[in-house]
Amino acid sequence: MVHVMEKIIGTRIDAQLATTLVTLAVSFVLAEQLYKFHSFTLETGAFLATWYVIRRAALFLTRRTG
Repeated sequence: MVHVMEKIIGTRIDAQLATTLVTLAVSFVLAEQLYKFHSFTLETGAFLATWYVIRRAALFLTRRTG
């Protein structure tokens, strides 16, 4: 059973998780420094959009180079 789970999960999941966590941190710093909308909803939406774009770009670049 363990071998089946290792085959399903693989090492690619670990790389994606690392990419996701790094882009989360970068997006958080960018949002803290740049977004001052004085609205929690707008700032949260902008943060999530920034995280999505940066994460997709990072996954695209790691897929192309890896």
